[in-house]
Amino acid sequence: MSTESHNPDRLTIAGKEYGSRLLVGTGKYKDLSETAGAIAASGAEIVTVAVRRTNLGQTADEPNILDVLSPDRYTILPNTAGCYDAAAAVRTCRLARELLDGHKLVKLEVLGDEKTLFPDVMATLEAAEELVEDGFDVMVYTNDDPVVARELEAIGCVAIMPLAAPIGSGLGIRNPLNILTIVENAAVPVLVDAGVGTASDAAEAMELGCDGVLMNTAIAAADHPLLMASAMRKAVEAGREAFLAGRMPAKRFASASSPIEGLFF
Repeated sequence: MSTESHNPDRLTIAGKEYGSRLLVGTGKYKDLSETAGAIAASGAEIVTVAVRRTNLGQTADEPNILDVLSPDRYTILPNTAGCYDAAAAVRTCRLARELLDGHKLVKLEVLGDEKTLFPDVMATLEAAEELVEDGFDVMVYTNDDPVVARELEAIGCVAIMPLAAPIGSGLGIRNPLNILTIVENAAVPVLVDAGVGTASDAAEAMELGCDGVLMNTAIAAADHPLLMASAMRKAVEAGREAFLAGRMPAKRFASASSPIEGLFF
C-alpha cells in the first residue's frame, strides 16, 4: 500500500489531506446544474476539469465552470485531456496555472490513440519530467504497467493513476494483478483512473489497496447521475473499509461458520 504522511484514513496528495477518496470529472452532463448536483452527491473534494474543453475564464462570454464549482469548496484539478503530444500537455498546464492564479496541482494525460485513448507512455514521461521541473505537482494518467509507474514516481509525480480499462468504456478493472503490483511498490498515492462502470468496480479498486478512484462517465452516463454519484461514494468508502479490515483468506472448500467442536450432543 502506498505511504501517506498524516492520518492513514485520509487521502494525502501533495501535502494536503482530503476526507473523500473519490475524485470526479465534469464532462458529459446535460448542464452545469446537473454537474454541480452530481458532484455534491459524490462527496468528492477534488474535481478534475479538462482545460481544453471547459471554460475556466478563458472565454469571458460563456458559462464558467467555476460559477458552480467554487475553488473555496473544491480542489480544482486541471487536466490535459485531448492532448496528443508532450508540448501540448505542458502548454495546457501552464495555461491552467495562469487561469487559476498559480495553481500547481494538475492531472497529466498524453494520449496516443484516438480510438482507445490509451496513454502515449514516452510522451507522458517527457511531459511529466518537464512539468515537475517547472514546479507543478503532477498526478499522472498512465497504463497499468508497474515499470512505467515506477519511472513516473522517480520523476517526481505526486500520484500515479493507472487505467482500469479504456477511458469511458465502463469495463471495470481488466488487470487487477497489475494494479496490485503498482500499489504494493508505490510510495505515493495510487488512484485508479478510467474504465470504472459501476459501484462494484470502485469497491474492487479500493479493496486492492488503491488510495482513491477517479471517474466521470460512470456517473455522468448513468440513467440517474445523482443516484449513481451517491452509489459511487458509498462504494469507495466500503471498499476502503474492507481493505483496512483485511478480508478472510479465500478457500477452496467449505468452512463451517459454527465449529463442531464442543457440541453437547
